Amino acid sequence: MKLKSLVLIFFLLVLSIGIISCDKDVVQKPEELTLSEGFKNPIGFYNANPTFSWKLPVSETIKSQSAYQIVVASSKELLPDNADLWDSKRQKSTQSTFVKYQGKALESRQKVYWQVRYWNQDKKASDWSKINSFELGLLNNADWKAKWVGLDTAKDSIKGVRTFLMHRPQYLRKGFQLSADVASARLYITAKGVFDVHLNGKDVSDDVMTPGWTPYNHRIETLTYDVTELLQAGKNALAVELASGWYSGRISRLTALYDNFLSPKILCQLDVVMTDGSKQTIISDESWRGKTNGPIRLAGIYDGEVYDANFEMPNWNTAAFDDSSWELVEVEAIAKDVKLAPKRHHTVKNQLVLTDVEMVSVNENSAVFNLKQNIVGVPKVQVPMKKGDTLKIRFSEMLLKDNTFYTKNYRSAKSTDYYIAAKDGVVEYVPKFTFHGFQFLELSGYDKNAKPEASWVQGIAQHSNFEKNGTFTSSHDKLNQLQSNITWGLRDNFFDIPTDCPQRDERLGWTGDAQVIAPTALFNYNTHAFWTAWLQSLRENQSEHKDGMVPFIVPDVLQTRNGSSGWGDAAVIIPWDIYNATGDITVLEESYESAKKWVGYYQSKVKKQPFLPNMHSFSDWLQPYPSKSGKMGNRGDTPKNLIHAAFFAHSAHLVSKIASVLGENEDVKKYNALYQAVANAFENAFFEDGKFTGEIQTQTSYLLGIYFELFKPETKLKAQKYLLEEIKNADYHLGTGFLGTPILPKVLDDMGEIDLMYKILFKESYPSWFYSINQGATTMWERWNSYSRADGYNLQPMNSLNHYAYGAIGQWLYERIAGLAPLEPGYQKIRIAPLPNTEFLTSASASVNTPYGKASSSWKIENDNFHLDIIVPPNTTALVSIPTTNSNGVKVNGVKINKNKIIDQKEDELVIEVSAGKYNISSKFKAKK
Repeated sequence: MKLKSLVLIFFLLVLSIGIISCDKDVVQKPEELTLSEGFKNPIGFYNANPTFSWKLPVSETIKSQSAYQIVVASSKELLPDNADLWDSKRQKSTQSTFVKYQGKALESRQKVYWQVRYWNQDKKASDWSKINSFELGLLNNADWKAKWVGLDTAKDSIKGVRTFLMHRPQYLRKGFQLSADVASARLYITAKGVFDVHLNGKDVSDDVMTPGWTPYNHRIETLTYDVTELLQAGKNALAVELASGWYSGRISRLTALYDNFLSPKILCQLDVVMTDGSKQTIISDESWRGKTNGPIRLAGIYDGEVYDANFEMPNWNTAAFDDSSWELVEVEAIAKDVKLAPKRHHTVKNQLVLTDVEMVSVNENSAVFNLKQNIVGVPKVQVPMKKGDTLKIRFSEMLLKDNTFYTKNYRSAKSTDYYIAAKDGVVEYVPKFTFHGFQFLELSGYDKNAKPEASWVQGIAQHSNFEKNGTFTSSHDKLNQLQSNITWGLRDNFFDIPTDCPQRDERLGWTGDAQVIAPTALFNYNTHAFWTAWLQSLRENQSEHKDGMVPFIVPDVLQTRNGSSGWGDAAVIIPWDIYNATGDITVLEESYESAKKWVGYYQSKVKKQPFLPNMHSFSDWLQPYPSKSGKMGNRGDTPKNLIHAAFFAHSAHLVSKIASVLGENEDVKKYNALYQAVANAFENAFFEDGKFTGEIQTQTSYLLGIYFELFKPETKLKAQKYLLEEIKNADYHLGTGFLGTPILPKVLDDMGEIDLMYKILFKESYPSWFYSINQGATTMWERWNSYSRADGYNLQPMNSLNHYAYGAIGQWLYERIAGLAPLEPGYQKIRIAPLPNTEFLTSASASVNTPYGKASSSWKIENDNFHLDIIVPPNTTALVSIPTTNSNGVKVNGVKINKNKIIDQKEDELVIEVSAGKYNISSKFKAKK
């Protein structure tokens, strides 16, 4: 008995050891599967030729990938062994991002399932991933059976600001019967205008201001919703609220371009599959009914919303409602020359509710509230009112120095909401078809007997629904506030498109502002899809111009006739920035012809002097202390002809680099030769022996030449010295506008002038990044001195307190203060190279969700010891630069550095290469006194 027991124990011990051993041999499955620009299991997807990405799990035993296999099928049951759409087979490759689909052609509505597995560095196969899916939307105009429908709201001839035609919001509905219980249902919908859709009295989605803003004469985006759970056998009702939005609102300045005199319309198609296998399709057509006599009386992006509760229609969006008295809609066929296409980035949503509100003042029947943060969105008010009274809601970014309300910088935008009460009591109101830029809010017209309370007001922040991608923090409070201002400015101005400002009568997609902020945006938020969607709009507007001109706003509601240097270059610069941040070659393929056309536009503007174009430019916009006053002073003192040549050369240079990535070898030679020729002309025309020959010296004239590599090596050294002189002459303050500011830190970095850059960054007085913070800023400003506590608003026009361009410094916070940057496109090779300066900081850290996983760099200095904690994600490597005063004393994870890992060794720096993993690094570092 004892012997049997011992044998059994021995057997179980061996078995357990075997199980443990087997567990160690198991290679964990891939995680975080995404499609194209980061979509996760989308429905209504736009792309029938997607790319696939995945991440390797974080594990001590998984360093890299040696091969992969993707399988794609029309049903889950066919995976992984019987994939009927595509089997990539085992591909020997480290690529785990943006692998192109190479299977059978996919069609509208098709649902597709996919899995992936990989082989690790030891050639051991992982388990298969979870099954992911995507469902395509309606990809072609021919897929639509529906018609555009709506009411004639133009006939009301309601004139608003500057006699612009205003359209009453419409209430549209269709009752219908379903023959059986519902197995699945998809609602495909869009609008010429903006809509909110309901089924059987319930909201279909929480999207805001859908479908968004595109060049409507080229493309209108469509949305797909899974509405299976909202339908029932028997009676149902589909109901839509419709307003002007961007399509026929005042924001579309040239009314003839987007048919502003024609009324907004919707297009919707509901495809239903029953449990018995039968199908029904409900479409927008002549049978729909509508009315404009509902509670939302008027709504506009610039001017706000008017809501009259006396016109509410209880249960109007339910199946039981009787709409027989409503009028029949007008119908319009789908145009062949305007593409209906699934939305290729995420919709705007309510993102955050600000509840920490304080009362500023009460004056008779009005009260002012402070949200403590400049936001974009709408208020939620809960206010006691009397029947028939009108609540007036006004908005402001900052008060005057005497705490009185200020809206002059909104210009002609009324930015005012009204609520008319139908009964006594507390009313709750959230505007639906407008948005505002504001920190302060004024209420008037509430119950005179009520005492205002801070709880009356909340702020709902809205922006496109992208996720946070990176973090930055430091030991310096104002630097952290700067980071907060940058990120709030990005969110506030990423409202379906990248806008310049969110509050005044503008809110347009300025290309110059966009190209300077893109790298910083990509660090902070996952804006990959956001940018590529907007670039499609840019290409569509560019296509209207045979000479390749890129408008300076997209969508181009101004119908631009002249391109601007530094602005139109967004067509080249932003795709290159996206590629470097993500490694996604698709954006280069999509933008390649557009980029070449823009360079061609420069060439078409060369007339008298070879390689020197003469054209329009906004120049170094809003440079401080310009020599000229008024509007011309806004363009700064760097000559526009110098800026033309600099950006002409830079864009040609980037096109040659893009051509190299795409394997377009002839274009590599062609555009590199063009770049060299323009660079030579630039130096000869504007500089003599490294000194700018213009009448007024500017920091930007040198910065452009240095950063864009337009000088001969010996000239560059001299130009660098003159740049330092200009900075010294400015008492180490900024002397740059929109174009010079983003490249200042990069140039000083390359020059080794790190301490100088720190000195400029941490300046407190005007013009500096901290100046606005000292004046109470919670977002980035349009001007370096838009407002001051002492004097109030700058007397010059254009004083947006929510303008992201100067937030471009955010890239340097990540890349050089924290020290985290891609060394190769998409972060498969990472540079971790922090540059501490103890005069200002004792610690800083950043993290980025790279395409391969989280990477981070966190450093601190204590007692002359430098400590660096880093994370290098799987399937990547990193070059780590360690600042030190004793390179022989560097330790990694408590162990003296292995000399085999040393790439470079200097007196004050040690460079090592590491594979995936977590590392704690320490070295001696003498702090500055």
